[in-house]
Amino acid sequence: MSTLPRSFYLGHDVVRIARDLLGKVVVTRMQDEVTAAAITETEAYAGELDRASHAHGGRRTARTEVMYARGGTAYVYLCYGIHHLFNVVTNEHGTPHAVLIRAAMPLEGMVVMNTRLGREAGHWLKGPGVVSKALGIRTAHTGADLLKGPITIEDRGLRVARGAIIAGPRIGVDFAGPDALLPYRFHIRPSDLR
Repeated sequence: MSTLPRSFYLGHDVVRIARDLLGKVVVTRMQDEVTAAAITETEAYAGELDRASHAHGGRRTARTEVMYARGGTAYVYLCYGIHHLFNVVTNEHGTPHAVLIRAAMPLEGMVVMNTRLGREAGHWLKGPGVVSKALGIRTAHTGADLLKGPITIEDRGLRVARGAIIAGPRIGVDFAGPDALLPYRFHIRPSDLR
């Protein structure tokens, strides 16, 4: 078990990083409660040239400024005024790339996750809002350094079965025109992790 190094996040290819995050483990340590889940679905957002990105066209707002931070920073925003969505900022400072964590497989802290969700977490946290809620991630965590916590991402040696990764278009970005069709979403089933 080791926290991913800064170099993992500083790569220039956000699509590759989104793929490489599959099987890595998001760990949260909050108020003496530890939860962990293996990432099973991601979406890449390629910054200023990507019409689906919050930073498209160089857009900079109070909410999106954190996307311009150096890789290894958390970007958490509120969707529909309800869901806190956790993204991993990648690339060098000034390049607003990010990876949305869309689904995960619970590994630790099931009782805590059940309490946070108000139901059984089950074997799969499907949907980015569910992932954040189960792990206790909120907009207050935006800007957090993923090497220092309270959110970290670890390599625990889980490997994705050969040929198991499915690539396809991102979800809910029809407004992005042709960029909505880019194969920037990657997912696996929990059973594909070894």
